[in-house]
Amino acid sequence: MVVSVRDVALAASVSVGTVSNVLNHPDKVTPATVERVTAAIEKLGFVRNDAARQLRAGHSRSIGLVVLDVRNPFFTDIARGAEERAAEAKMTVTLGNSDEKIERERAYIDLFEEQRIAGLLISPLADDLPRLRRLRDRGTTVVLVDREVADESFSSVSVDDVGGGYLAVQHLASLGRRRIAFVGGPMGIRQVVDRLEGASRAANEAGVSLEVILTDSLTVLAGRAAGETLSARAPEDRPDAIFAANDLLAMGVLQALMMRGSIRVPDEIALIGYDDIDFAAAAVVPLSSIRQPAELIGYTAVDLMLREAGGQAERERVVFQPELVVRDSTSRPL
Repeated sequence: MVVSVRDVALAASVSVGTVSNVLNHPDKVTPATVERVTAAIEKLGFVRNDAARQLRAGHSRSIGLVVLDVRNPFFTDIARGAEERAAEAKMTVTLGNSDEKIERERAYIDLFEEQRIAGLLISPLADDLPRLRRLRDRGTTVVLVDREVADESFSSVSVDDVGGGYLAVQHLASLGRRRIAFVGGPMGIRQVVDRLEGASRAANEAGVSLEVILTDSLTVLAGRAAGETLSARAPEDRPDAIFAANDLLAMGVLQALMMRGSIRVPDEIALIGYDDIDFAAAAVVPLSSIRQPAELIGYTAVDLMLREAGGQAERERVVFQPELVVRDSTSRPL
């Protein structure tokens, strides 16, 4: 049996309005009445229907967060940062995983709109954002996470991925590596494109070659497949350094090279990833990486959403600078 507000009111000998005030505005009710209503709630086992209340109010206390791949610890850390800031505002975060699929991304956008979320944080797959614009125009605040748009039509929190790609290849070139491979994809993901752009710029400036090896995803398995392809080449045809578009790819590449047995990292092939997830430092050969402040990205995204939803007219763009973290996978120069 579901206990209603009316049942609580009868048990406490007060009006339904008084029960509502105890639940939502206890400062408007005398302490004695609050105590009586609270006792009735505990006795009857009443659980408030918060969803119905939020629908009547026109919005919820939940923030939607859509990430590219929940298996990637980078996005898990973003979610942790978002939850921390949301909790400070007495709100919750509902996580959606697009899994790098545009259909799933669209389904989550539609679902969150139906749920009347307070705001949406999203790492979108595509540059064309008509669904997000419609959602925003209908009153839901949207903040881009780990992405930005050129016209600054959305608030956004991101990292300078072009700069990060530049740092990675500049580091490899400084170690004397001359034949560098970029492993990453798909190219429909903006972060991959930006990291490759920075890598290409650094390679051109250093006068080193940069081979592009495309992957169909940013996973350990995709990295392992790329690593196996490179391992099968004759030694003289292999790169002497690899920049992977994220740490999961880099770890897959490392697994493939280690399984080959005869290819030593970093002696023969130096390897660097991107994101600096916790597993990078714990790899068999600790992995050099480009660090992003993942938790701070999530925290800041919620902060921007709250400010914009609270009436701030200007949209904000926050861009963090990446950091080179050097470990054993690149530590020894030729």
